[in-house]
Amino acid sequence: MLINREDVRNIAIIAHVDHGKTTLVDELLKQSGVFRANQNVVDRVMDSNDIERERGITILSKNTAVRYDGVKINVIDTPGHADFGGEVERVLKMVNGVILVVDAFEGPMPQTKFVLKKALELNLPVIVCINKMDRPEARPNEVIDEVLELFIELDANEEQLDCPFVFTSARAGYASLSLDDKASDMKSLFETIINYIPAPSGDPDKNTQILISTIDYNEYVGRIGIGKVDNGSIKVNQDVILLNHHDSSKQKKVKISKLYEFDGLKRIEVNEASIGAIVAISGIADIQIGDTICSPENPEAIPFQKISEPTIAMYFNVNDSPLAGTEGKFVTSRHLRERLMRELYTDVSLRVEETETTESFKVSGRGELHLSVLIENMRREGYEFSVSKAEVLYQEDENGMKLEPMELTLIDVPEEFAGNVIEKLGQRKGELINMSNSSNGTSRMEFSIPSRGLIGYRGEFLTDTKGNGIMNSIFDGYGPYKGDIQYRKQGSLIAYEAGESTTYGLYNAQERGTLFISPGVKVYSGMVIGQCAKPEDIEVNICKRKQLTNTRASGSDDALKLSPPRILSLEQALEFIETDELLEVTPTSLRIRKKILDPTQRMRDKRNRLSN
Repeated sequence: MLINREDVRNIAIIAHVDHGKTTLVDELLKQSGVFRANQNVVDRVMDSNDIERERGITILSKNTAVRYDGVKINVIDTPGHADFGGEVERVLKMVNGVILVVDAFEGPMPQTKFVLKKALELNLPVIVCINKMDRPEARPNEVIDEVLELFIELDANEEQLDCPFVFTSARAGYASLSLDDKASDMKSLFETIINYIPAPSGDPDKNTQILISTIDYNEYVGRIGIGKVDNGSIKVNQDVILLNHHDSSKQKKVKISKLYEFDGLKRIEVNEASIGAIVAISGIADIQIGDTICSPENPEAIPFQKISEPTIAMYFNVNDSPLAGTEGKFVTSRHLRERLMRELYTDVSLRVEETETTESFKVSGRGELHLSVLIENMRREGYEFSVSKAEVLYQEDENGMKLEPMELTLIDVPEEFAGNVIEKLGQRKGELINMSNSSNGTSRMEFSIPSRGLIGYRGEFLTDTKGNGIMNSIFDGYGPYKGDIQYRKQGSLIAYEAGESTTYGLYNAQERGTLFISPGVKVYSGMVIGQCAKPEDIEVNICKRKQLTNTRASGSDDALKLSPPRILSLEQALEFIETDELLEVTPTSLRIRKKILDPTQRMRDKRNRLSN
């Protein structure tokens, strides 16, 4: 018999990147009494990963729980960036409703559409939270209309259209049900969750059924499966069967060794959990996302949607440069392979494939940011390796026609930069679909553009708009191949010989373009040390020293004035590299280099490519 568990609510917080999801969860935690009154709490406490804190984005979904008026509210904070959409897709299977957070100024953005579409497809009730109401430029009335238009565009039914709107400022810590009310706390949001989000239901007398929607990993206990108890109950030491809806051959008998529930930011060990509870299970070595844990009596797998396929790939190679092994702790192909395979434990959107050589692995993901976060994590852990330029993954239709991944890109820029952006994206095969001007002097443009057209464009975009532009994009299916795109108009400045860069050598080289290094840096032949002002690659001798004579003293070097080098971040370096270049990644350095270091061999290879 189906029953509702009225003392529990399971919700996910979904939104576009930077619309305030994580700050909202912070405030729910604070106002539900999870922290002591005098406790010093960091902002965005749910973003526990260093990179998340530095970049201000959520990468992995996080589970927490708050209590309000005798009801336990399990909250899942999801990523807002399109590259981590795989996280959003699967956690929605654990919840009975969602809070859609929308910025009171920006309104619905591409990722808002993506996450809302997923929620509506699963028929989940939605609470719309218009956040950042304390922004001076907030325009809540227009944003309400834009949100309702988005619901209609996504074919929401009558019930979903009749959703409650809550007006909040997560930073100021208040929520109200009308624009005229001035609240001082989050009470209205708590009550809307309890009144509008249905309680989880299931049959407590049926056999155990739990769908694993998220995997966590801990060095001490290994993999930890997180999911919701759909039917029956689960106990410590219970014998269960592991099944998978998409893999009929998987049928493994295992035992539940440890069971946890969430309370605030902690995992609390429990002996038993019943329907509606979100639990973490450890002790099952090869548990996967999409697995169902069932009773042995009548095992039945729960259907689970397939995660969207990757659209972009890079080759991760063992570092073979002349400086290899001097800065990293983990440098061999075995280290690289183990680390990439370990990432598959928790990242469902990633693919790792072996290549013909043991020194290289093809890693596919949902976007440049997705893969750059993995690269950054690995270098911080002490790994040394090299990566190739990102390339998109093509498909073919039934007629053998080449298809490529397309992006829907939304751009907000001051009107004076609009022409420049349209021109640049036009060169990259972008097609302007929509354009509107607002009263505050900004233009909003919507483009359909191949994913490869955006590779290497973000840095250029910020330069072209003097840092005032906002660009957001989301995967928009596959479309016909749009033709060749020229990425970089300038060539590279390449070091001619191995040694240490000198002021004299760099001074002569800087006339040729923009330098990436300063004096006293170790270089090798074939290493890229700058961007050439002309389209071709040029070799420069930056280790050259001034010949000392009776009339020229060594101290006269001090008179040479060098322009400050352009120091590239990881993202900028990944955007800069060309198809014949690699990015050498170590814990302390990022070096761009040619794939073929020997200049004679490089010329021969170029001639062969041109003749073919």
